[in-house]
Amino acid sequence: MTLGTGLLLLGAGLVAGFVNTVAGGGSAITLPILTDLIGPNAANGTNRIAILMANATAAGRFTRGGAMPWRAVAPLIPPAVLGAVAGAWVATLLSAIAMKRVFAVVLLLIAVSVIAKPSAWLQGHESRLTEPWRSAAFFAIGFYGGFVQAGVGFLLLAGLVLGGGLDLVRGNAAKVLLILCYTPVALLLFARAAQVDLAIGLVLGVGNSSGALLASHLAITRGADWIRWVLVIVAVGAAIRMAFL
Repeated sequence: MTLGTGLLLLGAGLVAGFVNTVAGGGSAITLPILTDLIGPNAANGTNRIAILMANATAAGRFTRGGAMPWRAVAPLIPPAVLGAVAGAWVATLLSAIAMKRVFAVVLLLIAVSVIAKPSAWLQGHESRLTEPWRSAAFFAIGFYGGFVQAGVGFLLLAGLVLGGGLDLVRGNAAKVLLILCYTPVALLLFARAAQVDLAIGLVLGVGNSSGALLASHLAITRGADWIRWVLVIVAVGAAIRMAFL
């Protein structure tokens, strides 16, 4: 790994960790870079190291700040973890070309979700998901997170805010905890399939953790509205690049 590559990973990780913690879609920044370095399949697995480090950092900060809704999030952990196991297993079976196309579609969907007024589900409502729909919804979100990760933060916030009635700050806290719970299992599956580059993942993780620490500190007093158009530009650009180049 060259010095330039290391600095690129640190910088991209910093931005992605911040974006992932306050909203979602940060992997739209890191996955194209990792794909260029090590290919799409290994990129999907290696990115989980940075995700694990960042969400551990953010979960700790939210907990210290008294924003972690433990009672609300605890029942959601089992279905999310089971879904992530299934999704990660499916992802390890895809070819590199298929994974690249999946990434392109996912990144475009992220851009659409940002444009389509996500404030409707970021601000909190009275709606609640009841069983068995709650478990089914978070199993499906976990499957997506285990499969590709990119943009799962938006889906988790939708379920936690619209379905669980949490506000944005507590929804973000619950989101990072759920991702922290399922990521080690997904990472293990990718590692068993030889789709993880430890050195690159750790360097990226240092950047991710730094961004996550900053974002979790600011999340209590600030929202994520100002970052959405940046996400649109990054997601669309990366999707076009990965689909056609």
